[in-house]
Amino acid sequence: MTSTPDPNSKPAPSKPEAGKGEPEKAGWLARKRARPGAGEAVKAEPAPPPPRKKRKTGITALFSGLMTAAVFLLVAVFAGVTLANREFSEPGPLQTDKVVIIERGSTTEDIVETLTREGVVTRSSLLWAVLLWRDISSKFSAEGANRRAKSGEYLFRQSASMSEVVDVITSGRSIQHAITIPEGLTSEQIVERLMQNELLTGEIESIPAEGALLPDTYRINRGTSREALIARMASEQRRVLNEIWSRRAKDLPLRNPRELVTLASIVEKETGRADERPRVASVFFNRLEKKMRLQSDPTIIYGLVGGKGSLGRPISRADIDRPTAYNTYTIPALPPGPIANPGRAAMEATANPSRTRDLYFVADGTGGHAFAETLEQHNRNVARWRQIESMRAAIPAAPGLQPAPGAPAAASADGASAPQVQGFSQPDRRPGQVTTPAPAGRPAGTPDPSAARAAPQPN
Repeated sequence: MTSTPDPNSKPAPSKPEAGKGEPEKAGWLARKRARPGAGEAVKAEPAPPPPRKKRKTGITALFSGLMTAAVFLLVAVFAGVTLANREFSEPGPLQTDKVVIIERGSTTEDIVETLTREGVVTRSSLLWAVLLWRDISSKFSAEGANRRAKSGEYLFRQSASMSEVVDVITSGRSIQHAITIPEGLTSEQIVERLMQNELLTGEIESIPAEGALLPDTYRINRGTSREALIARMASEQRRVLNEIWSRRAKDLPLRNPRELVTLASIVEKETGRADERPRVASVFFNRLEKKMRLQSDPTIIYGLVGGKGSLGRPISRADIDRPTAYNTYTIPALPPGPIANPGRAAMEATANPSRTRDLYFVADGTGGHAFAETLEQHNRNVARWRQIESMRAAIPAAPGLQPAPGAPAAASADGASAPQVQGFSQPDRRPGQVTTPAPAGRPAGTPDPSAARAAPQPN
């Protein structure tokens, strides 16, 4: 029986022959394998190989290498810093305290070499690295100078760690030395002392003006320049003088601070006893008010030798009569300037003298002076001193015998003030006898060539 085709039905697509017609579609359905039927064996197929990693090239490879190197470097630096810090804080090799001088102008290498040679440190490479780092970092810091090593004379304690060593040499706190300038030296004598001091360096271009320096004890570092110390002494003198001048007694016959220093220098040379300075100053002020000459021996010496300070022999009658700008036996007022550099105490005493009517003083045999208001009192004091002189002259001095208490003290070789206790005698009279108006006694200190001197002449 023949079936009649449905006119509305579409003919089934015929399967194209192999190699003919449309090509087989490469869709996923076409490639999908049919599920095996029940009981059908499954044929195993090998899995496809994993995709091969692409090799990094160009910038990516460079960045990766740098990151790896940076990690290793950071680890190495951290380990090195840890070890260095531990060694930096460990006790050092010094068995005892030691002083080391780092010369001015030393480089980092010089400093490291010096400290290693002196046995302060052992790891010179580590110290060099630390100091070099501080030098570099100081250039980018506002307080860079505080981080760098400095020249000086330093004390390193026993077993000082490298950290302590670096702190010492960067602090600048080098050892302080004391230089004492006695009161009563001339400026020339002070310069001579400073030139002989081996702690100081450099030259002094010129002698400072007389009275422009303040005698005192100054603390300095080894290697301080002499000019710097001179400038410091002058600055201190100006400061102290201004303070004293502002506190002076208002009725003094002094016109300016220079006159205060001038009279204070005479007081300084006349007595070394602090308790006597205000009274000695009073004698001079009283004589100035009465238009009397000061008649002070130290002014004779300064007029003859100037800043050298020492006459080298007793004052003679010719010296007394010889007119100079400073000889207060021949001039009726203060000398034109100071005869030495007075200390603070002498300037204080001169600015605020005792209130007395004394016009004379002479040695009293106890290391001090006997003061008098009248010539008659003064003559008695002179006679008493002559008796003391005669008694001492009658006692033979045994070898090595010490002077009796109150015996006159010789002046120091450089002219610094000392407890001078020189008596007074007029050249044309006998002890105790006055034929002409007498000087102030100790201020005058006039030598009598025919009589025993009370003490060596102050230098």
